[in-house]
Amino acid sequence: MTINHHPSDATLAAYASGALDQARGLVVATHLSLCAQCRDAVHGFEQVGGAMLGDAEPVAMSSGALQRAMAALGPLDVVQPVPADTNSAYEFPEPLSRYALGPWRWIGRGVQWRAVDVASDDGVRVFMLKAKPGVKLPRHRHTGTEWTCVFEGAFSHHLGRYGAGDFDEADETVEHDPAVDNEFGCVCLVALQGHIELQGFFGRLLQPLIRI
Repeated sequence: MTINHHPSDATLAAYASGALDQARGLVVATHLSLCAQCRDAVHGFEQVGGAMLGDAEPVAMSSGALQRAMAALGPLDVVQPVPADTNSAYEFPEPLSRYALGPWRWIGRGVQWRAVDVASDDGVRVFMLKAKPGVKLPRHRHTGTEWTCVFEGAFSHHLGRYGAGDFDEADETVEHDPAVDNEFGCVCLVALQGHIELQGFFGRLLQPLIRI
């Protein structure tokens, strides 16, 4: 597997420091499960963070700090493993095994959508997309960020081709019209903040039908 597109250094550093919300963190973790280069980068950021903590002056904890930290973690049994019959080794990287998945639903010609039950404090929704070979998605932009990790197959747009393991990090400045690989189709995990806005006359006609 050759991986050509990776999260930015800022994103990897935020992941290493625990600054990402759980939703976007899951998409980054999925990429890390497939990419040794980014795992090494995260390890390097963790070492830098550890060294900085080691050099910092100790500060006494405030009263009740431990209790507040444990309360923020929530119940330890919230995340349930996905049943084995819905989680095949080739289709789902390991980080997804900790989250409940909804059923596949058709959202357009040749495109299916599947919810991933992940909590987010930043209005981020996580879902899987599966598209048949040769599908061309309408040109669109986003009102927030869209982070995508490909599991299998590939898609392409004006910024390049994204195959298995690749990470596409887009924001509201990006407008694109992805085309799915003609031979293998595409399966990917997406963390979407905000909404998709279809462009052009026909896009605006279809907009009421888009629920992601």
